[in-house]
Amino acid sequence: MKWNLRMVAAQRDLWRPTEVLAAFREVGFNPSLSKVAALWGGKPVTVRLEDLDLMCAALGCTVADLLQAEPLAGTGAVPGAVERTAGGEELPSGPVRPMPGTRRGSGPRLLPPS
Repeated sequence: MKWNLRMVAAQRDLWRPTEVLAAFREVGFNPSLSKVAALWGGKPVTVRLEDLDLMCAALGCTVADLLQAEPLAGTGAVPGAVERTAGGEELPSGPVRPMPGTRRGSGPRLLPPS
């Protein structure tokens, strides 16, 4: 995820963490200045949903304005590309689930595996 607080704040003519803090306080969100500076300076590890809602109310934006999905780094996945097997067959999209196999022997298992 990409954190866009600085961009959203700049679009509202807020250029410093103290100005953002003042906007937050107008809607009843009272974080410390150090918390706002941390949000301003980089991508937060966690954000409470209530806080995110109040940030959006203060900045007149949506969650989609503050958080932007990015492709995972290093996966090499190209959006819209279809993966294929060596034989040219299209691979199913989504999670791969194991297929039940056949057991050696016959009948139901009597004891748990060791």
